[in-house]
Amino acid sequence: MPFCIGALVYMFFLGVGDIMLRDSDTLWQIKVGQWILENRALPHTDIYSFTRAGEAWFSSSWLAQVLFALAYEPSNWSGAVILTSLAIGATAAIFIYLLEPYLEPARAFVLLTPLLAMSMGHFLARPHMLALPVMLAFVGGLLAAADRRTAPSWLLLPLMALWANLHGGFVMGLALIGPIGLDALASTERKDRFALAARWALFGFAALAASCCTPYGWNTPLATTKILGLGKALLMIPEWVPADFSSLDLFGASLLGLIAIGYYSGVVLSWTRILLLLGLVWAALNHVRNIEAFAMLTPLVLAKPFADHWGVTRTVAFRAAESRPSLALTAIAALAIVAAGWSITRSYATPSRYAFIGNHSPAAAVDLLERRHAERIFSTAPIGGYLISRNVKAFIDGRAELYGERFVLDYFDAIEGKNVDTLLRLLETYRIDATLLNTTVPASRIMDHLPGWKRLYADDIVVVHVRDDAPAKPSTSR
Repeated sequence: MPFCIGALVYMFFLGVGDIMLRDSDTLWQIKVGQWILENRALPHTDIYSFTRAGEAWFSSSWLAQVLFALAYEPSNWSGAVILTSLAIGATAAIFIYLLEPYLEPARAFVLLTPLLAMSMGHFLARPHMLALPVMLAFVGGLLAAADRRTAPSWLLLPLMALWANLHGGFVMGLALIGPIGLDALASTERKDRFALAARWALFGFAALAASCCTPYGWNTPLATTKILGLGKALLMIPEWVPADFSSLDLFGASLLGLIAIGYYSGVVLSWTRILLLLGLVWAALNHVRNIEAFAMLTPLVLAKPFADHWGVTRTVAFRAAESRPSLALTAIAALAIVAAGWSITRSYATPSRYAFIGNHSPAAAVDLLERRHAERIFSTAPIGGYLISRNVKAFIDGRAELYGERFVLDYFDAIEGKNVDTLLRLLETYRIDATLLNTTVPASRIMDHLPGWKRLYADDIVVVHVRDDAPAKPSTSR
């Protein structure tokens, strides 16, 4: 049943795959993966911008970037969509599997549906999606060990190593080892606590070591924490902003539902489970990108307490054992699902099936700037991802941790028109010879009135300005 439900979820997201192609970060992620494959090496310094060229930069998602690069074909986004859909399907299958001891698969699927809908805002063809099933399997393994009052399986360590090579979010898995281990200790008899604590502590150190099993070694956990050093700049990045309750959405409804269920059911959680639940809620409230972690992990945290309260654990296990099909029937069903999934996948794997949503590809404007040999282009961060895909060095892109808090804040002040002096300073400091700005940002209109600049081109996506006294430059190699 977990495999069957995972396949259904996979095929559903194949059908709506365009929703995963709405973030220009996908473009530079694939570009990094292509560079790794071409050079058979990993980047240690920035080679994609002219504002941070040569500065230290580690690609914490190198393995996911390589997988996306392998799946991508020029002008054909089906590979990236298929890969992302497979990750979502695997996440669904693991979710159903982890809940099987406490909830029947049909009911677990009913629960899963709104949780996937809640998380869809962050379902993008980007590395964090490939890490999502690994996150669920690792944290689910920790919670299963806590439910059994034992130490985690050593088989979880390869999952941590894989997670660390796929995406920097593995630090959340490391951070959860302590609280979940504390939950295991709190429900264990006093005489056994010291030995169990030692085993959890040993596993924690081993997991930290496993997270360093990457080409960057010990720099991996250090580099992934740089994003948290952006301070106020994090509040300017859409996926890092706090949750917004100005209108009711599925996340807000789920929080209200949790409160209502808590009052109605009378379930009493241990203080350690309350700590875990509050941590997941706080993370989702603090940054909207954590909503999918809240959606997938909260049911696992609450599953055993609710099952124990209602006395359903043994009943579910008995029914599952009673209704378990024969091995031959299971094999035939699995083969049928694989065959159907393969057939449907082939029908969707066509060059024209998927396309990017949103205005992130100003091809005509970039063609014009390339003919003028513009080399230092001031653009918005989303367009920066497209420039990188065109082998044009960017002013800024989605790697906010590379640029730092002060630079990111100055960038937002400039493009949003909050401080014209900042815009002028950036144009002069970085010797900008052309601007490429979305028509919706205030800076694109401010540029019309700046002395020494003239509008050269405009369409529905972008506006191009160049220096009024700047002749076209002779061609130079990049």
